[in-house]
Amino acid sequence: MKINPYLIFDGHCEAAFKFYQLVLHGKIATMMRFSEMPGGEKMPKEDHERIIHVRLEVGDQVLMGSDTTTDRPHAGITGCSVSLNVDTIAEAKRIFEELSDQGTIQMPLEQTFWASRFGMLTDRFGVPWMINCEKDQ
Repeated sequence: MKINPYLIFDGHCEAAFKFYQLVLHGKIATMMRFSEMPGGEKMPKEDHERIIHVRLEVGDQVLMGSDTTTDRPHAGITGCSVSLNVDTIAEAKRIFEELSDQGTIQMPLEQTFWASRFGMLTDRFGVPWMINCEKDQ
């Protein structure tokens, strides 16, 4: 069994996942638009270019997501964070800096009693992240 985060956006899914692909050094394996699904031509035009499903592969891990349709209000992502556990302080710093660019830092990346580095942020797309490096390996 694997547990995969699935992020929901309000029209920014494609931009977010292209950004995550660069920051996380992953590969977008699948990206489908609402217009590409069976019956998609019947959807409102403003939804055609929105993403119905995206799959980002980072090593053997997967991050997935989609956009809402314009008729479904999106309240943002609350109550959870995407937690990244990395092997080195250098990697933690790089990822934290890149994800926090144009975002909001809740807790700076710093040493804690459980980790060499830990920090929390919300990125420019409204996704909360926790970056954790338990020890510099």
